[in-house]
Amino acid sequence: MNNITVLIKELREKTGAGFLDCKKTLEENKHDIEKSIESLRKKGLAKASKKTDRIANEGAVGIYSNNDITVIIKVNSETDFAAKSDTFLNFLDTLGNLILKNNTYVDKNEFLSFKYEKGTVQDYFNSMIAKIGENLILNDLIVKENNKTNYAFYIHNSYRSNIGKIISFLEYSAKNVDNDIEVLSKNLCMHIAAMKPESLDIEDLDKSLVINEEKIQRELILNSGKPSNIVDKILQGKMKKFYSEVTLLNQSYILDQDKTVRNIVDDNSKVDFNLISFELISL
Repeated sequence: MNNITVLIKELREKTGAGFLDCKKTLEENKHDIEKSIESLRKKGLAKASKKTDRIANEGAVGIYSNNDITVIIKVNSETDFAAKSDTFLNFLDTLGNLILKNNTYVDKNEFLSFKYEKGTVQDYFNSMIAKIGENLILNDLIVKENNKTNYAFYIHNSYRSNIGKIISFLEYSAKNVDNDIEVLSKNLCMHIAAMKPESLDIEDLDKSLVINEEKIQRELILNSGKPSNIVDKILQGKMKKFYSEVTLLNQSYILDQDKTVRNIVDDNSKVDFNLISFELISL
């Protein structure tokens, strides 16, 4: 498979556009994938591009917790076959439990320099690379404090009870955490895994993402021939739809499509139920 064929395949997967449209756009943009995506979107030939559309390697995500902290760790491998092996899963468990043992907040670069046995965590990675026969990369590492908020999590495509292909994690507050609130928080984690929001609410969105979306939607409206005096009104509606797709509180709740997640939160105001933050780590 030559290079242009590979690029066309990647562009079709990311945009849903046809073969000839992808080929022509790649040629026009000198084989630049990101410029081609934007060009197709301006022509109305591509789906909305999100961070979650980027190509991911194989591997797994694990979650580990004690009384003080919760750790979410993602390690990439080259193949799904390796990621499912006990050797790889035990490796991931060792990494997660090592952070719990140290009970510390650490980023992934700091963690690689941690002492482990006679060397460092990076040395441990190197030894596992040799053992498994694939490149292994520490891709994500999140450490959350437990004693100030409540939390729930959901594992999708699980390999073990604490490891899978997707982990969604939700921090929330509530005056009374009873069984109903625990079930609700778990369901919201399932919603996050399914709907993949970019942020909790509109003001939390990456400003450059919003600016770029407004630019693309304005161009699409102008190219459709709509009168210039109603462009702003149409744009307002387009952006409202965009926000309803990418922000958690404004998404339609998967278990009750007639309500948004914000409505569900408001329905539980008697117990002061509020969402604080979420994480979505996936492959």
